Amino acid sequence: MDKKKLTFLGVIITIGIIFGDIGTSVLYVMKSFVKNSDGALNEMLILGFVSLIFWVMTLQTTTKYVLIALRADNHGEGGVFSLFALIKNKTRKSVVLLAMLGGATLLADGIITPAITVTSAVEGLHDIFPKLETDDVIVMVLLIFIFIFSFQRFGTKKIGSLFGPIMSLWFLSLLFWGSRQILANPTILKALNPYYAYNLLVTQPGIFVLLGAVFLCVSGAEDLYVDLGHCGRKNVRMAWTLVKICLVANYFGQAAYLLSDKFDAGKNPFFAIVPDEFLVLQVLLATLAAIIASQSLITGSFTLISEAIKLNLFPKLIIKYPTELKGQVYVATVNIILFICSSSVVLFFRTSSNMEAAYGLSISITMFVTTILLSIYLFKIKNNKVASIIFLSFFGAEELLFLFANSLKFVNGGYITVIIALFIFTIMFIWHKGTEIKERESQYLTVDNYKKQLLQLSGDKSIPKYATNLVYLTGAKREEDVDYAVLYSILNKQPKRANVYFFVHINVLDKPYKREYKVTKYSDKKIFKITFNLGFREHQRINMFMHQVIADLLENKELDLQPTKYNLKGKVETVGDFRFVLINEVLGNNNGLSSFDTFIMSLRLKLKRITVTPEKWFGLDTSVTTKESVPLNVVQTKVKKLQRVY
Repeated sequence: MDKKKLTFLGVIITIGIIFGDIGTSVLYVMKSFVKNSDGALNEMLILGFVSLIFWVMTLQTTTKYVLIALRADNHGEGGVFSLFALIKNKTRKSVVLLAMLGGATLLADGIITPAITVTSAVEGLHDIFPKLETDDVIVMVLLIFIFIFSFQRFGTKKIGSLFGPIMSLWFLSLLFWGSRQILANPTILKALNPYYAYNLLVTQPGIFVLLGAVFLCVSGAEDLYVDLGHCGRKNVRMAWTLVKICLVANYFGQAAYLLSDKFDAGKNPFFAIVPDEFLVLQVLLATLAAIIASQSLITGSFTLISEAIKLNLFPKLIIKYPTELKGQVYVATVNIILFICSSSVVLFFRTSSNMEAAYGLSISITMFVTTILLSIYLFKIKNNKVASIIFLSFFGAEELLFLFANSLKFVNGGYITVIIALFIFTIMFIWHKGTEIKERESQYLTVDNYKKQLLQLSGDKSIPKYATNLVYLTGAKREEDVDYAVLYSILNKQPKRANVYFFVHINVLDKPYKREYKVTKYSDKKIFKITFNLGFREHQRINMFMHQVIADLLENKELDLQPTKYNLKGKVETVGDFRFVLINEVLGNNNGLSSFDTFIMSLRLKLKRITVTPEKWFGLDTSVTTKESVPLNVVQTKVKKLQRVY
């Protein structure tokens, strides 16, 4: 699919990939409204509430995200980390804290969303089987979770083509059942007048409680931006136009039902507007839509974690690519954690009504962070200061209002997602701050100053050959430099003789997808520095990349074949053996760091030990890999000279 072109197939696929979360909000928004109104429903209250839904969706989703945010793309990719990558070099370093906060709260929301969505869908069975117990619903939800999370490792290529048609059928059902109720009671269309929304805001005593329920209707809006790269701006905008019509029709239809004589406070308004003979099919369709919505959020979490890792905002985890589809990743550790946490949420809250209290608080923080980052983008990148101020003032004020409304849910369950978000943020902060400290304290040496020694060592046959080709990873960004620890390892620790020395540096770009390399030659055919420029969504498979680099160097006569006396094929000329040396930093006792920096670095090193090893991350063969430990900071604190006594 060409993401830049608007096509019918592209719109259908977009509906299946992006709109699951916001499309299943109809399952619980009006139910939450009925619950929070304390039985005091009247025409003005209902008209005001559904009017708020319409205008909040129009302002928040249509205006902010579809019309404005989708323009702030990083080479076609969207989301809080892509936005951060766009602006990080144009603003203060502290903006990274906002990006981490937005990413952490979005990931926390990804835990509660599958729980409330799937539970709300399965609870529709209560209207079919009134004697169905809550425990039965929980068991069914957990079984669905087992299916959803178990399937993630295979990717969605085979069944992904079904997502669009199923979700399209889902939205058509929303349109159909909602329209039936509107035709039966067209009075509800008065709610299109913003007066009713305004009237509710200024006259309703418990408006903040109701605003928390209203916010649920736009909880999936952030996904439109995060998943931009999968579908393209034109397809997202057209798909949203169609989806919004269906959602508005269903919300208004449910509101019309609340105004009718058939209203039953004990039923979920969503399922109540469906005739009994079609209820089983609608529950089944709702469950399928909930599964698709959950699957999209889970894969979105994988993408977020993958981006955070490449931007040095999260510890390295094993990332797999289940299909050849661009951007589709699988992170087993995240999948397990999401399964455990989402299942725990279901077991803890038991019903979707109880989960509503925990829902919305974290995503309202994410939206507010996105607003700040977008205003910085307009100010710094687009150089439109007026638009930036207006955007921040309007949407910032609106989202602060929702944030306050959702904060009232804190003691009733909102603390769950806040704790999860704070935990994720803490991990991000430790890793990022630790990386900053490491880069600050690392010392680099100019290779040219040691080239003579390296060449002498390479030709010194009195020292046993360590490897034909010796490869070190270096954090030195300047072409002429390598880490002090690297040269110390080669020359001091145990002189390592090799025919060819390679120093490899990985430079992560602000662009999502890019693969290129640059060769710096310190000595003809003997000492090289290879700099890989990789997009922040690219997998850093150094072992595979080095094979291509070696082949290119051989083809260009920049590297010689090495004669091999013993080989399965007899005496032949090959490129020779390779040995990768990985420097493992440790904290020395006298490292010269402040107490805070020492504390952060110790935590970072602990995180590093329990996450993926460098060999697995870079795709290196462990049989040709050596690890060496060196102190993080070679500059030791000054110690008073000892005095000899006699």
